[in-house]
Amino acid sequence: MEEHKTKSLKNIEEKMEGLDVDSLRYHVLESAKNFKSSWIELGRSLYAVWKDKKYKEWGYTGFEAYAAREIGIRQQTAMKLLKSYYFLEKEEPQYLKDEYSSAALPANIPGYESVNLLRQAKNNKNLDEEDYSDFKKEVFEKGRDPRDLKKSLGVIIRQRQELDPEAAALKRRNAVLNRLLGQLKSLKQEVQALKLLPAPLIRDLDELIRGVGQEVKG
Repeated sequence: MEEHKTKSLKNIEEKMEGLDVDSLRYHVLESAKNFKSSWIELGRSLYAVWKDKKYKEWGYTGFEAYAAREIGIRQQTAMKLLKSYYFLEKEEPQYLKDEYSSAALPANIPGYESVNLLRQAKNNKNLDEEDYSDFKKEVFEKGRDPRDLKKSLGVIIRQRQELDPEAAALKRRNAVLNRLLGQLKSLKQEVQALKLLPAPLIRDLDELIRGVGQEVKG
């Protein structure tokens, strides 16, 4: 088996020798070794290294040098990994839970490139919540190949850009109003639960929610 190991894998194993198995540095190297089946864990570890600049403690002047020399991956790949992980942590944390990874079929657990495309879709101003929701299903429920996902995302973006300017403006308006309505309803629940505002202000908040709701329907 040893003769079939890549130079990169041998290099990682050599660096693991002599390190504390409970240390972050060892953990990142172990995650890199299991990269093919554990990109989320590697992304989580790389994000911790990048955020706290841990690589400096290990003798590297920058994150790029650390990624290339320590674990044998390019900066572009390393940044995609940590950005994809952070995106899931911030926007879709349910997919980081053990229940999801254990219940999901292997084909339906997306790779970091697919999640990175989902991150781009979330940040694209031409797409609304419905577009994002549909694309998310393509990523998590259908397990499509990243190349197909990239083409699909390009088609969606072009279609939205080609909309009549007036129709596009109306679509953006409704998306913003729906987002605002959801946030106001959530805010009201929190305010009531914590008893932060007197009854008259709660009624004003109700009026605002009704007004925004009417704008959405109109």
